[in-house]
Amino acid sequence: MRDWVRPLLGMWAIAVFLFLFAPIVAIVVFSFNSGRSLEIWDGAGLSAYASFLSNGVVHSAIRTSIYAAIGSAIIATLFGSLAGIALARRPGKWQIIFVALLALVLVTPEIVSAIALLIWDVRLGESWSFFTNGLIRLWIGHSLFSTAVVTLIIRSRMAGIDESLEEAAADLYAPPFRRFRQVTLPLMFPAVLAGLLLSFSLSLDDTIISTFVSVAGSTPWPVYVFSAVRSVLRPEIAAVSTVMFLVTLFAVGVVALVLHQSESNARDITKTLTGEYGGNSRA
Repeated sequence: MRDWVRPLLGMWAIAVFLFLFAPIVAIVVFSFNSGRSLEIWDGAGLSAYASFLSNGVVHSAIRTSIYAAIGSAIIATLFGSLAGIALARRPGKWQIIFVALLALVLVTPEIVSAIALLIWDVRLGESWSFFTNGLIRLWIGHSLFSTAVVTLIIRSRMAGIDESLEEAAADLYAPPFRRFRQVTLPLMFPAVLAGLLLSFSLSLDDTIISTFVSVAGSTPWPVYVFSAVRSVLRPEIAAVSTVMFLVTLFAVGVVALVLHQSESNARDITKTLTGEYGGNSRA
């Protein structure tokens, strides 16, 4: 590499990082704005944090978003994991149709899905009160897209795992559930955790579907922010966003530790089933 190319690439990398993180830095800075409007700087202070801590409406919106994200992430991870295992371990012509349906879910405009969900919820709500619950609607709506994403993640992970490891456990008379719990699940756990975290993040960020399917009393945080933009965007919105960003960083750190540990456990399982430990001990 020529001498003048390396500094140019370094400058380009810095520019990319600035482009990516400048909006986040701006939100963090303006969360300390003591004014009444987010767009106008009126001195530094903690009034925005004190305001959102005492605002019951904001608390309700954040709580609804967290409950919706947790529920939809669990649903998407459960169904996506089972579908991903089936795609990787049960090949056949049905895979083409199923993958095509997953691709259709991924490329369908979100506004189309939101309108369809609204009609579906209203129709079913006339017969079953179960579908009039705002949180249930958010769980179903948010988990549709996430399930397709998790399915593809799990499928990629399972495709990279040698099926002979599970067959070796079967040869040792391990029943199916025990094989899954002690062999398959530890090996696929990094992908499961990644899909769970991604589903949680996608749910927190969903605005269009949340706007169409949410009902009074179950307004998630993105819908609250979208409504606030129409009038005056107050600094407490930036304060809440900063807190959520810090919580996300903490969660990513915890997930990184868990993934590191799970990868170590997966290597141990592989070595045990392939006899590498036994070979080393005999040596």
